[in-house]
Amino acid sequence: MTERWFKVGINNDDEMYMFRAINLAAKGEGFVNPNPLAGAVIVKDGKIISEGYHKFFGGPHAEIYALGDAGIKAKGADLYVNIEPCSKYGKTPPCVDAILKAGIKRVVVALLDPNPMRKGKGIRFLKRCGIEVVTGVLEEDAKRLNEIYIKYKTSSLPFIIMKTVLGLNGAMITDTGETENVLCPESREYIKKMRNKIMGVMIGVDTLISEDPALTVRLKERPYISPKAIIIDPKLQIPETSKLLTTIKERAIIIACTQGYSEDKRVMLEALGVKIIVTPQRGKGTVDMGYLVKELGSLGIDSIIVEGGKELNYATMDSELVDKVICFITPKILKESRQDEIAITSDIMVRDMSSKKLGDDLLIEGYI
Repeated sequence: MTERWFKVGINNDDEMYMFRAINLAAKGEGFVNPNPLAGAVIVKDGKIISEGYHKFFGGPHAEIYALGDAGIKAKGADLYVNIEPCSKYGKTPPCVDAILKAGIKRVVVALLDPNPMRKGKGIRFLKRCGIEVVTGVLEEDAKRLNEIYIKYKTSSLPFIIMKTVLGLNGAMITDTGETENVLCPESREYIKKMRNKIMGVMIGVDTLISEDPALTVRLKERPYISPKAIIIDPKLQIPETSKLLTTIKERAIIIACTQGYSEDKRVMLEALGVKIIVTPQRGKGTVDMGYLVKELGSLGIDSIIVEGGKELNYATMDSELVDKVICFITPKILKESRQDEIAITSDIMVRDMSSKKLGDDLLIEGYI
């Protein structure tokens, strides 16, 4: 397994086993949305006897896999989980019942479930049953892992990532990572993996027309789920021959438009299975991004990566919708098409920035 390296210093055994649980949880990225990423490690007499992670939405939770593998050895053992065990019936029975039945003596939790309907209930149940519970171990790392789940469960809005591509001359361009024109192979692979982790990828119709991307994942080394395609297309200008429309059987396609669109085009698109969302009109006939994002959240979409050009990026940023920024800097002098000057209405500070090298490119990430 390729482990995620969080900003953590391991200080004791609890943190060491929790670090393992967090890394196990990360293996579910892209397959459990809108559930949280969850990993579980069972330790007895200073040794790991079993472990598990939440593998797919609707499937057994991490604790159930770990308890099943441990069997009778779980009695008297410690259980490490990166997020609070569930206490309510959902698609699966509550994990706290299985923990109690297995005879676990101690449960170590990194993060309480941020879902207001569940927060703290699992912990209180276990304590009432006489099980020792420790909370807050590597909590910040657990929050970072489940940042999408936390945002969605506390606001009903999707976690939004804005992607940009810059040349060394400062030119900002649109690059969906599906051609070999700008970004290096490592960056293009990173974009595919990022898409596999989130539920929606958003571009504007101009990008769709100019690049004709499929916006799919196509990972070679592991299973994948391509995100829902979300197109900002105020007047339904999407070409009928668009490559994107050929992927309708693989994942949902959503187009956001405003009044004044072609009714014949809408009928044709809906006949193909495309979902059309008509939003109020903003500014010069543009889509109301705030309205759209709320609608997408109501459809169960917990995360979106915005891969548009300047206009879409600034509209999303100016609406105060962006949570995270990822910026690829390529060691190239790029040509930039002339556009009307676009400006956001206030300065926005990016915090908690980090960087890493991807092939010839540099990737910078940060939070708003």
